[in-house]
Amino acid sequence: MSRIKEAAQDLTLACFGASFNAGWWTDLKTGDDLRACNNVPEKLMLIVSEIGEAMEGHRKNLMDDKLPHRKMTEVELADAVIRIFDLAGAKGYDVAGAIEEKMAFNAQRPDHKIENRKSENGKKY
Repeated sequence: MSRIKEAAQDLTLACFGASFNAGWWTDLKTGDDLRACNNVPEKLMLIVSEIGEAMEGHRKNLMDDKLPHRKMTEVELADAVIRIFDLAGAKGYDVAGAIEEKMAFNAQRPDHKIENRKSENGKKY
C-alpha cells in the first residue's frame, strides 16, 4: 500500500471515528444510526461551506478565530478535509484508493503537463 493511500485511510478512520463518537451520525431524538440515511447532499454542502469560509479568510487575510495562531484559510481547509473524510468513512467510500488512482491518472494527462498548460488554450488554473 502506498504512503498516500495509508495516510488517507488513517484520516478516514480518524475523522469519521471522531464524528461518530461525538454523535454527528446519530439521530438525537431516536438514537438511530444516520449512516444509512441519504444525507449526502447535506454533507456535501457542509464541505462547500468550509471552502467558502476558506475563501473569505483568504480574501480578508484573516487569522482563525478558534486557532488564532493559524490563518483562517488553513483552518477552514482542514475543516473541509475533516468533513470529506468523515463522509467517506460513514458511507464506506474508498477515497484513499480514489486519491491514489486519480493522482496516477493526472500524472499522465497531457493537459496537466506544463508545456501544454502554457499553450494558447491550456489550463491556466
